[in-house]
Amino acid sequence: MHVGSLGQGICGIIGSNLDVNVCILHVEMVNSCCVNNCVVNRDQRGKPIANGLRFFNFPAWKQHTGTQISELSKRRRMAWVAAVRRKHITFSNIPRHMRVCSRHFHKGKPAYEMLDCDPDWVPSLHLGHTEVKPTDSGRFNRRLKRQQALKENNAEPATLDLAGQRSEMVKAEPPDDNSQMDEAGPKDNTVETQECSFCSCRRAEINRLLEENRKLKEELSQIKMEEDFLKDDDVKVTYYTGLSCFAVLMGVLTQLLPCLPQTNRRLSPFQMLLLTLMRLRLNLPIQHIAYLFSVDRKTVSTTFRDTIGTLFTHLKPLVLWPERHCLQATMPRQFVEAFGNRVAVIVDCFEMIIGRASNLKARAQTFSHDTNKHTLKYLIGITPRGAISFISQGWGGPVSDEHVTENSSLLNKLLPGDLVLADRGIDIRDSVGGLMCAEVKASGHSRLNAKDVEETRQMAHLRVHVEKLSGCVRTKYIILNGNVPVSMVLPCQGEDVTFLDKIVFVCCALTNMCPSVVMKLQTMT
Repeated sequence: MHVGSLGQGICGIIGSNLDVNVCILHVEMVNSCCVNNCVVNRDQRGKPIANGLRFFNFPAWKQHTGTQISELSKRRRMAWVAAVRRKHITFSNIPRHMRVCSRHFHKGKPAYEMLDCDPDWVPSLHLGHTEVKPTDSGRFNRRLKRQQALKENNAEPATLDLAGQRSEMVKAEPPDDNSQMDEAGPKDNTVETQECSFCSCRRAEINRLLEENRKLKEELSQIKMEEDFLKDDDVKVTYYTGLSCFAVLMGVLTQLLPCLPQTNRRLSPFQMLLLTLMRLRLNLPIQHIAYLFSVDRKTVSTTFRDTIGTLFTHLKPLVLWPERHCLQATMPRQFVEAFGNRVAVIVDCFEMIIGRASNLKARAQTFSHDTNKHTLKYLIGITPRGAISFISQGWGGPVSDEHVTENSSLLNKLLPGDLVLADRGIDIRDSVGGLMCAEVKASGHSRLNAKDVEETRQMAHLRVHVEKLSGCVRTKYIILNGNVPVSMVLPCQGEDVTFLDKIVFVCCALTNMCPSVVMKLQTMT
């Protein structure tokens, strides 16, 4: 059937007063003006059927743009719903295709939302009922003329304060977009002048809020444990991490970044490193760290264990046994005066208190009769220059210092003629004022033979260096002085070291990244 004849048939059913085109649009289920008895329609592309007719959506309720605008937009939406007066259109339920055409406005379009006294702030013409009376546009125009006259007489205009309160003076609407406003003519100059005053006040408020937002972000970053928390404050960096400056901290992060686990998105890589270093440096409880970083205990524990594993892998080159020529070339003056250039290492043992194991055999292997506690013992070797060159794995508390020294891999690194100094504990036959000296004989490296040393002023002064060197790691990283849970003493899966061994090694490597205590002592003397 021809389209024209189909349209004529439908027109006969609907009514003879409608033309063929309108009938076809009804067949295509087009959107229409929702006002009662309004027959103005639009096609599917949104183009108006009659020339000059346009369609407008119901105003939205702007709930997040300030109290004043929220109340005004809410009141306007309610006024539109009341003006249309359709049962299926309510404040909270307005179908998207429901629109109001330009026939129901004096100027053919809605007024600017802030001009609630404008007659076109709400549709009022040809509504199909008498409950809403048509507004008088002449009254609004006379009011604008009076205000313009007051302005010309140097009257003080009302303004918009920074809190966003709208003044009683009527503001003219700003330029509309292509869907709602026409180009303003010469008669709108007064409206545009008032509009500029409103826009300048609003722009000032926006700038104030942006500046306030920037300052709040800066303050938040200072307490959010991120880069800005430590940036430009090396004293704070040293306190929380033990490292000398922020640049060193970021250098460590750069090396670790490709290998840090990325499964946890709640903490940034910087926060993962900072969390770990704070626990090593200050021995903070897990729960306290969880509160600082706004995460749960499990996240802190997992992050600490993963980051320690990554640090242990990447910082191994920092605990290095030096070559003989390097060692002799950097020998401090105090050691040269006392022993020549033969001192290879200064050794010391320190114990860490651990939890009481449930296994009876493990209890017996870790119980120290000297401290009457369960402990693990570590042998640390330090060069005369102050660098940590050796750290052993943990040994049970009952084992003697001499046994740890002879059964660790330290003796394999010594050469015949090397001297080994100790501050305490190692069972060497002769000692002078608490400072002990042993020499590696050419017969083998299985034992250290005691060497007689004459006590002099230089030796007494040298003991200060030995005491400083042996205690530098535990002084810098307090976790080595605290009680260690039994879970840290268990061997890591697939490895021959415990998690505590990794912690001790990482603390030693981080200490080597800081200035030597020997240099500080030399500066003081």
